Amino acid sequence: MYLTFGEIMMRVAPEGFLRFRQAMPGKVDITFAGGESNVAASLAMFGNQTRYLTAIPDHAVSQSMLAVLRGLNIDTQHILKRQEGRLGVYFLETGANQRSSNVIYDRNHSAISLASPDEYNFAAALEGVHWVHVTGITPAISKAAFESTLELVKQAKDKGASVSCDLNFRKKLWNWRPGTAPKELARECMSMILPYVDVVIGNEEDAADVLDIHAEGTSVEAGKINAAAYEDVARSVVKLFPNVRQVAITLRESISASHNNWGGMLFDSKKDQACLAPLDEDGNYRPYEIRDIVDRVGGGDSFGAGLIHALNSDEYSSPEKAINFAVAASCLKHSIKGDFNYVTLDEVKALAGGQASGRVRR
Repeated sequence: MYLTFGEIMMRVAPEGFLRFRQAMPGKVDITFAGGESNVAASLAMFGNQTRYLTAIPDHAVSQSMLAVLRGLNIDTQHILKRQEGRLGVYFLETGANQRSSNVIYDRNHSAISLASPDEYNFAAALEGVHWVHVTGITPAISKAAFESTLELVKQAKDKGASVSCDLNFRKKLWNWRPGTAPKELARECMSMILPYVDVVIGNEEDAADVLDIHAEGTSVEAGKINAAAYEDVARSVVKLFPNVRQVAITLRESISASHNNWGGMLFDSKKDQACLAPLDEDGNYRPYEIRDIVDRVGGGDSFGAGLIHALNSDEYSSPEKAINFAVAASCLKHSIKGDFNYVTLDEVKALAGGQASGRVRR
C-alpha cells in the first residue's frame, strides 16, 4: 500500500489557451489537483493499492472531489473532514509558444493549512503502508501543514516504511513566517524533513532553491541544462543527508511553453552511480523532444509516481530501468489535460521500450 499526504485543490482554467480576461465571464474548466494527489492518481492508474490523506471541508464540492479519487480506486477513508477551513483553489492560464503559463494561488485558510498534527490519525493511515510520499508544497502553505508533514514522515520511519519527498519549491507559497525569505524558510523546514527520507525527487532548480546546491553549466531561464552536472548535485544531497538512498532529478529544457526537451537522472548512493534517461541507440543521453505540449502541469508528479512504481516492481527496479520508466511516464503526461496522468501501465511500457511514433493502435 502506498500513502501520499498533502493538499488537494480545485483547479480552474480557461478552455484551451485562453486567458482569463478572454474567458470570463463564461465557461472555465474545473478539475481537482495537488502534487501529492497527482502522485496517488498515477500510482492507482498503474494498478497499485493507493491511499490518500489530506484535510478538507465537508461540503458538496469536496464530496465531488472524493468521488473522483474513489473512481480511481484510491482509498480515501482516512481523509480528515473539518468544520473550519476551505478547499484551496488554483487558477491556471496555459501558456503557448513564448508566453509562459501562469498560476494564481488561492489557498489561505484552507482546511489542511489549519489542521494540526494531532487531528490526524496517522497510525491508522499508515496501517499496511510500505511507502509514503510527501512534497515540499504542503509544508509551504502553513506552519501547521509543515508540522503535520514532519510528524507523518517520523511515524512512517518508525513503522519501517520507505519515504519519498519531492522538493517542489514554490516561491509563492513559502511566506507563512513574516520576515523570513521563502528560500530561507524552505531550507530550514525541508532540512528537518529530509533526514527521514529515502528517495529525494526534484527538478533542475529545486536543489539550488531548497538546498543551495547548484549544477554547473545550467541556466534554467535560458533553457540550457548540463545533464552530467546533476550527478554532482545528487552526490552533494547525499552528503548532506546520508540517509538518502537515491536522488532523482527531472531535466527540463524549456525552449518555449509549447516545446520542451524532457529527461531525467537517478543517482544511487549505494552504487555511487548516476543513470540518465532516455538514451539513444549509442547509449548517449538524448531527451524526449515534446513539441506540442497539451499540459505540462503535473509532469513532475507523474515522474515521481513512475519512479516510485518502478522502484517497487520486479520488472523495473534497477536504476537504469527505473529512471527510463519514470521519464517515459512523465513524457506522456504532457499529452494529458489536467493534473492527473491518465495513462496506463502498458502505454508507459510501450514508450519506455522505444515506441514513440504515436501511431494509432487498432
